Amino acid sequence: MINKATFREAMSGLGASVNVITSDGAAGKAGCTASAVCAVTDDPPTLLVCINRSSRNNAIIRENGVLCVNVLSADQQHVAARFATKDLSMDERYACGEWNTLESGAPVLADAISALGCAVHSTTEVGTHTVFFCTIEATRTRSEADALIYYARNFHRVGNAAASLATVTP
Repeated sequence: MINKATFREAMSGLGASVNVITSDGAAGKAGCTASAVCAVTDDPPTLLVCINRSSRNNAIIRENGVLCVNVLSADQQHVAARFATKDLSMDERYACGEWNTLESGAPVLADAISALGCAVHSTTEVGTHTVFFCTIEATRTRSEADALIYYARNFHRVGNAAASLATVTP
């Protein structure tokens, strides 16, 4: 079996979208930055979100039973940084943007590229994390913005210009 450092080094080569996971409900507000988000199936529309069990957000999301995956644009790196800062209050985190809600009731970043409002369907514990399997109840998208990805331990802009370059064949 490989060690934690070797695993992390290998995973740094896997680019991923940058998302802010939000929740609100009886347990209060939660919000954190995450790249461990993945589509599971489109029938029914389901995704998974991995949150560290030691995160204060984990228990809140579990109790609220709803979350929103806010997919960040390239211009929202400051939002990712704010929601990744452990010693900030939820009010301080949410002060970095304009928020509203979808049907799930979880906070939605008004200018996110995509917002996926979800109900938590089930959870599984794996190592240090909880895997939340979520049924998508509502979405909102805008396609004019470039995306923000995390690759090689840094943020990067990905957009139409980069996509055009990638499809050019010699």
